Amino acid sequence: MSLTTCNIRFSSQYDNVIYLSNPLLKQLELEGKRAVHIVMGNATVKAAIRKLNRSSKVIYISSGVRQALRVPKIGQISIQTVGPDEIRIGPLVGILTDTLRPGESYPFGLRASLVKQIIRVGEKRAFIFGFTPNDINWRQQTVNGFFLNPQGGWTRKVVPLPDVVYNRLPNRRAEASTSLRAFRERFVNHSIPFFNWSFLNKSDVYRLLDNDPEALVHLPESINNPTPATIKEMLEKHQFIYYKPTGGSLGIGIYRLTYQPGRGYFARFRRNNQNVLMRFKNFGSLMRMLQARHGSKLENYVVQQGIRLIEMDKCPIDFRFHMHKNGQNEWVPAGIGAKKAGRGSVTTHVKSGGSLLTPMHALHRTFGDKADEVLERAKQVSIKLSEAIERNYPHRLGELGLDIGIDNTGEIWMFEANAKPGRSIFKHPALKAEGRDSLSYIFDHCLYLSRFNGGSS
Repeated sequence: MSLTTCNIRFSSQYDNVIYLSNPLLKQLELEGKRAVHIVMGNATVKAAIRKLNRSSKVIYISSGVRQALRVPKIGQISIQTVGPDEIRIGPLVGILTDTLRPGESYPFGLRASLVKQIIRVGEKRAFIFGFTPNDINWRQQTVNGFFLNPQGGWTRKVVPLPDVVYNRLPNRRAEASTSLRAFRERFVNHSIPFFNWSFLNKSDVYRLLDNDPEALVHLPESINNPTPATIKEMLEKHQFIYYKPTGGSLGIGIYRLTYQPGRGYFARFRRNNQNVLMRFKNFGSLMRMLQARHGSKLENYVVQQGIRLIEMDKCPIDFRFHMHKNGQNEWVPAGIGAKKAGRGSVTTHVKSGGSLLTPMHALHRTFGDKADEVLERAKQVSIKLSEAIERNYPHRLGELGLDIGIDNTGEIWMFEANAKPGRSIFKHPALKAEGRDSLSYIFDHCLYLSRFNGGSS
């Protein structure tokens, strides 16, 4: 297999013919060949080969080939030989997303910026486009995708089914529907690599890792759908616990519950954009409050052991490790942000009064000269945890957001894992470069999965 980049141009010739420059013929080992099958996405056409006396690596494709393959535009692209009589151009990369609300700006609402950033990272080595579930025509096996034009606006092009799909569908509830599950399965049935499969619920992660000894040593004790008796037992055992909705995000609906013998029970939570602290004389009063707010059954919640995290100004700190599969199919921590909780807040989320720090700023206060060593150990643990989640998960993963805690002894703990992590940590001025690296990892993994980097999916 020979792989290179070249410039693709259009010819007005209608017959199925391609014109290859001498350097490209040589690199692709096609000298002397009269015809070849040319592939883009899931479309294939046979074309005659003509030599082109150019010193640069360039391919001209006739209008007949262009129409058969639905090649969306000219420019820099990757090209490779696959066996003796086939070449592939592309890859054709689809970014699957949607608007969250009907009134959002066309076409992708708040996700438009991320789609544009990924397209710009890879547009000189691939054909990249954004699309929604409604843009697929399964009967014709085509996608009416959104490409970027030279002015930075959107233009629509009908292309074949892609070589790989990066899933950024934004809605947990919609993604869990029968129709969208079937939609994702259709890509698998067409042998199209599709990552990240869906959002991860907290209970999913704990269940996945329940029998993985490598991961378990870094997980706080967690129990799904606990009974009141279990909550009381956990409080007496750990003194404080977190009570979390299994499908929540952004810290919404989380309670920090504390038991202090002789003083009673305490609950911290967020209500009407305010941090609230309530005291209860007995456990029954605490449970009645929770049931009044969430129903008598208190379903779809997880209770989790509280960990005494490192602090700054008496406020706990945790870390977001933004993990990616790279072009060699290995997990790497692309970016790490430290999050300091706001005064009286249950979580470290910025919307709850938290603040974003660099990891070394956060670690140096507690560990001094050993901060580098602690951070490096946390990186290795984050890779180990990502590998554990991947080997226990039935679908393809390529990106994870791990919420990591570090206690005063330097022990590493994982509280949550998100398959479609937000990118708020990259807003910190010192993490801008890591944000760019994160986008590059997404594209590099698309190259790997589409087999346009010499790898294998």
